[in-house]
Amino acid sequence: MNKTDDLYYIEAVRKGNVAAFSALVDRYQNLVYSLALKLLKKTEEAEEMAQDTFVKAYQKLDTYEGKSKFSTWLYSITYNACISELRKRRIQFSSLEDQRISDQDEMRMHDYFSETKKEDQEKYLSIALGKLPEDDQVLVTLYYYENQSMDEISVITGLTVSNIKVKIHRARKRMYSLLHEMLHEEIYTLL
Repeated sequence: MNKTDDLYYIEAVRKGNVAAFSALVDRYQNLVYSLALKLLKKTEEAEEMAQDTFVKAYQKLDTYEGKSKFSTWLYSITYNACISELRKRRIQFSSLEDQRISDQDEMRMHDYFSETKKEDQEKYLSIALGKLPEDDQVLVTLYYYENQSMDEISVITGLTVSNIKVKIHRARKRMYSLLHEMLHEEIYTLL
């Protein structure tokens, strides 16, 4: 086992080297924080949740069995804690109605979007992602931005793989609809 392997540090902590846990914190703090921020939307709350996640992970490190990647296990702790916090607030998630888009509108939007700069594309995608319900944002972020597999997302969220596929598909349709609205408005303001 080498020092780049998470198990090296996990075993060191289990053997009493408390300082070894800081290597895991350094490695995953940005990932944990970004997931918490996606869900909670406030930097202070995301920072606190990230800190709580690492405290819980340290306290429960003996329960980590290595069946999934350590990062997946951390994501799971973060996700569940954030969802619990959101449930306490009783936030009502609003969803967008699925809209029908004509083939002509779809082609026009595709042409316009493919001609925009990469920075603008990322900006539009970020805006559309931000308008999705929080649980959909997390699934899209984990799958497309964090490159987590469906099985890993299932471990993190507790959802079935088929449910995740359906939710991601619907989230993509909603994002497409949102992009259509944004780009449709921009196209007509340019004309």
